[in-house]
Amino acid sequence: MTRDEQRDSAKKGSEGTNPEPSHIVVGRVRRPHGIRGEMRVEILTDYPERVVQHDYLYLARPHTPDDVDRYPLESVRPHKGVLLIKLEGVDDRDAAEELRGMLVQVPLEEAVPLEEGEYYHFQLIGVDVETETGEWLGRVADVIATGAADVFVVRGPRGEVLLPAIEDVILELDTEEREMTVHLLPGMLEEGSA
Repeated sequence: MTRDEQRDSAKKGSEGTNPEPSHIVVGRVRRPHGIRGEMRVEILTDYPERVVQHDYLYLARPHTPDDVDRYPLESVRPHKGVLLIKLEGVDDRDAAEELRGMLVQVPLEEAVPLEEGEYYHFQLIGVDVETETGEWLGRVADVIATGAADVFVVRGPRGEVLLPAIEDVILELDTEEREMTVHLLPGMLEEGSA
């Protein structure tokens, strides 16, 4: 099977498999804080100051992010690199403990509008990746946030390829057309993987 046939077959097999989520993750409940139901929430958004602007937060288990429960937001305050969040109805340490590990989300339509060149990770899943010479490497299967630069995990005919989201590597990214053009730096592909 040629690379074009592999790409076309993969495209047909994955159409419609990545629907847009209804919520965006902004944090993860780490543990209770104190005895009155406050929770320490790991920040997973570039805009933690916006969390306080929401009337409700939506919590879900990591393995079922679309099965959400809505909680009225009572308070949010920064504390030593995390957010301390108090939700209505979560009034003691035991109730907060039950929410440990939950993803804290906001509706997609309430998320911060993105600047040009910015993207949500879910928008990249399934994007076709080609080299500047036209070789199809596969599709973005995951995005790893490292703090310095995201890393795109691409799976295709050469196996798994890790691409740092830096200008020297990512030449073009079109989330509308679902295409990415990349420049491979020396050592990015293992010898003999073709």
